[in-house]
Amino acid sequence: MPGRIEDYGLIGDCETAALVGRDGSIDWLCWPAFDSDACFASLLGTREHGRWLIAPAEEMKQTSRRYLGDTLILETRFETAKGAITLVDFMPPRGNASDIVRLVRGVSGRVKLRMELIIRFGFGTDIPWVRKTEDGALLAICGPDMTVLRTPVETRGEDLTTVADFEVGEGETVPFVLTYGPSHLPVPDAIDPLQALKETEDFWSGWSSQCMYQGECRDLVMRSLITLKALTYAPTGGIVAAPTTSLPEKLGGARNWDYRFCWLRDATFTLLALVNSGYTEEASAWLSWLLRAAAGYPANMQIMYGIMGQRRLLEWEADWLPGYEGAQPVRVGNAAHAQLQLDVYGELVDAFYQSRVAGLELDEDNWRLGLAVIEHLAEIWDRPDHGIWERRGDPRHYVLSKVMTWVAFDRGIKSAEKFGFDAPLDRWRNLRDSVCRDVCERGFDREQNAFVESYGSQVLDASILLLPAVGFLPASDPRVRGTIAAIERHMMRDGFVLRHDPREVTDEIQPIEGAFLACSLWLADAWVLAGEIEKAQALFDRVVGVANDLGLLAEEYDSGAGRQTGNFPQALTHIALINTAHNLCEATRTVEKPVVQRSK
Repeated sequence: MPGRIEDYGLIGDCETAALVGRDGSIDWLCWPAFDSDACFASLLGTREHGRWLIAPAEEMKQTSRRYLGDTLILETRFETAKGAITLVDFMPPRGNASDIVRLVRGVSGRVKLRMELIIRFGFGTDIPWVRKTEDGALLAICGPDMTVLRTPVETRGEDLTTVADFEVGEGETVPFVLTYGPSHLPVPDAIDPLQALKETEDFWSGWSSQCMYQGECRDLVMRSLITLKALTYAPTGGIVAAPTTSLPEKLGGARNWDYRFCWLRDATFTLLALVNSGYTEEASAWLSWLLRAAAGYPANMQIMYGIMGQRRLLEWEADWLPGYEGAQPVRVGNAAHAQLQLDVYGELVDAFYQSRVAGLELDEDNWRLGLAVIEHLAEIWDRPDHGIWERRGDPRHYVLSKVMTWVAFDRGIKSAEKFGFDAPLDRWRNLRDSVCRDVCERGFDREQNAFVESYGSQVLDASILLLPAVGFLPASDPRVRGTIAAIERHMMRDGFVLRHDPREVTDEIQPIEGAFLACSLWLADAWVLAGEIEKAQALFDRVVGVANDLGLLAEEYDSGAGRQTGNFPQALTHIALINTAHNLCEATRTVEKPVVQRSK
C-alpha cells in the first residue's frame, strides 16, 4: 500500500520527477519525461504496478529524512537494533541519459538490507524482458523503453522482481544506479555515482544561492523555489502543475485529475514568484514557453498545454489501476484542455505586461500577439465559460473570468501607455469600463454584500479573493471588504479556505473536499492589501504549518483527517507560498528592491 501523500519526498532532474516514500520505496516515476507513462505506479495501486525499494531487512527503530541543504538530494536515515544507514536519493541534472542514483551509506554497526526493483512500463501493465549484460549490468527492455541497473551487489530474479540482499557496515557506501534510454539506441554509458553526487550538489547549491528572498520562513520559500525549478521541463521552460496524476482531491472520491501539464492560469503568479526571488533566467524561459504555446490563432488558445506545447491532451482511464487508496478513476490526459476559460486571456496579457515591467526582453512581435489576443477577447468577453476550476457542467458567467477579461484590457492599455505601443486605446478603455460595470452589476449580491461565483448565483467562490490582487478594485472598497467577510463566514474550515461554497451541493461539487491551500494564501494576500497584517501572517503560518517534514505541499488539506490531498507537490500552492511571503515581507519592512505586484 502507498503511504500518505505527505509521506513522500521529491527528487528530479528538471525533465521528470520521482516520489520517494519514508520507507525507502520509489512509488512514482514517469520516464523519460513528466508526461510519459509511469514505470513505477504503485502510488496508484500496489507494488505489482511498479516500485523500487531499498530498506533495512530487519525491524526499524526510527526513520528520519531531510534534504541536503538547499538541494534536491534526499537523505533518509534508517536505524535498527544493529546499526544505522543513510539512503541518499537523487537524479543528476540530465546528461545524455536520465539516471536515478541511490547510495546506501553505513553510519554505525552493520545493517542487513533488501532491494526490490519492480519495473512496470505503461502505468503498471507492461512487464519488461530482463537480462544481464556482459559487464554485469541488468538490462530491462519493453517496446520503446529500456532501463539498465548497475550495482556491485549481486541481484537475482524472484516472481518477476529483481531482488538483492546485502549488508552495509559503518563507513561503507553501496551504489545503485538506474538509467533510462530508448530501447533502439545503445545502452547508456555508466556514470560515476559519487561524482554525480558532487555535481548534483553543486548544481542545486549554485542555483539556490541566487535567491534574493531574505524574509521570514526563508527555508520554506527556498524549498518552494527548488520545487518549482524541479517541476520545470528544462528543454522548453514549461512548468507542470504537479508531477502526478489522479491523487484525489477528496480521499476515496472521483475528482482525480492529471496535472502533468502546464496551465496558462498560473502564468503571472509564476512569473512574479520567479522575478521577485531573483530568478530572471527561469522567468524568461517560462515566458518563452508561454509565447510559443499560445502562438497561433487566438480563438484556438487553450487553458493548458503539454510540456513542449502540445495541444491534444486526450483523457482516458487506466482502469487496471485501483487508484490511490481506492480513489477511482485513474485518469491520464485532461479533457479540460478544450474548455473555454476566459481568464487565461487576461493571464497571458498580464504576464506580457509584468514581464516588460520586470525588464525581461520582449520584442514588438510579442506585442502583436498580445494585440491579437485582446482584439479576439473584445469579441467574446461576454460569453459564458467553464471558469478557473474547470467545471465540467454547462458554462456560466463566472465572475473571476469576467474580471480577468478586465485585466486583459487594463494591461493592454497600460502596456501601450507605458511602453509606447500603438493600440485602439479609446475602444479598449470603453471595453474595460463595460466589463467593470457588468461585473459590479451582475456579479455582486447586495443582500450578502459580496461578489459571488457567477452571475445570478448566491454562492461564493474563493477565486474572488483575487479581485484586489489583480487591481480590479482596491482592498479598501466596501464591496471587497464585504466579500472577504462573507468568505470568512461561509468558506473557512478549521482556519483554512475552501475553494467552493459548502452551501452549494451538486454531483460535481463535493463540499467535503480538502481546503484549497492556494486559496488560503490568496486570503492572506487580500488581508495584506487591506492592512490586516497580523491576520495575514497567522494564516500564512497556518498554511506552512501543514507542509510535510521536507517542506512540500499538495493541492489541498483535509483538516478533519489531518492529511494533504490532491496532486503532489503542487506548483500553484508553492507559487502562492512564495508570493505571500514576499507580500508579507514588503508589508512589514522596507526592502531595497520592492516586490513587483500584479495590481501595479
